[in-house]
Amino acid sequence: MKLHALLGLIAAALVMPVYAQDPVAPPAAADSSTASAAAAREALGKQASDTDQTTQMLKQTLTAVDKDYTLIKRGSFQLIYDLNYTYIGQEKINTDLASGTATLFSIENENSHAITNTFSLDYGLRDNLTGNLTLPVVSKYSQTATVDGVSNTVGDISLGARFQPFEAQRDKPSMTVTGTLRLPTGTSPFKVIAGSGLATGSGVTALSGGLNVNQIVDPVALFGSLNLTYSLPAKHLSQVLNSSVLTQVRPGTSVGFGAGFAYALSYTITTSFSFQESIAAGSKLAFANGTNATTDTQASGILSIGMGYRLSPKTTINTSVGIGLTANSPNMTIDVTMPVSF
Repeated sequence: MKLHALLGLIAAALVMPVYAQDPVAPPAAADSSTASAAAAREALGKQASDTDQTTQMLKQTLTAVDKDYTLIKRGSFQLIYDLNYTYIGQEKINTDLASGTATLFSIENENSHAITNTFSLDYGLRDNLTGNLTLPVVSKYSQTATVDGVSNTVGDISLGARFQPFEAQRDKPSMTVTGTLRLPTGTSPFKVIAGSGLATGSGVTALSGGLNVNQIVDPVALFGSLNLTYSLPAKHLSQVLNSSVLTQVRPGTSVGFGAGFAYALSYTITTSFSFQESIAAGSKLAFANGTNATTDTQASGILSIGMGYRLSPKTTINTSVGIGLTANSPNMTIDVTMPVSF
């Protein structure tokens, strides 16, 4: 068996999704509007339940170079369990300059810990077409000046498909087209009570499309991805914060890209390095008093280092550690993935 056969049997992600940590707040059209907009910031970036295109790359790395297609066979199932831990920590300066001088000055520490158990079921509709259902279960703990609590609930469920238009050929790149529909089944950040609730979902329906490309160059698997996400607006809201009421949010379109490689150290151990970035256009917020605000464009990037251990021809345990590279990224992520085909 050649080393590229081992690389092909890595069917789960060694890299982490990109999460938005703290998107820039909208301009202060009014003090109350800014306060309400801050309560909505958590949903303006990608959530833990999002499907990441770069993550899909290692799921789709060639399962065997002599197969016509690299997706799972028609009529086959594959169950993937993913355990993800994300930590976000930051310090904010709170000051009041309304009178022309600083009448209030304090430094507030905010910490957020999220553990996400994701169950993903793939089914081979055809040899070159795979359907996917993803169910995340989120446990989230947040500690701020106003919130100190835990939330345990289902996140945003996703339905997706992966299509391989061309047969895989030795020494040539393999291409896969992806599509995902994310449903707002998690707790919406626009419906939690400010200062007491924790959101576990995005609060909006989102459509994503992407293109993944990979190639085996013994003993290395190279991969890259590009995706576009469009979110439908969240309407008929009534989130109250201070004296303002948030009534509508229109998230901006986001573009994501990533690249990396997996290297076979032996027939049972591989290591991987990857980089991912997501750039989201500003979101539009509307309030009951007629005030509108728009957030700034945000960028979220992360560098991941992973290792895979092959337990059997159908089972590989993958672990990875992610490091945030921008202010809108988590400080640290830890991920453990185990796929099982049956």
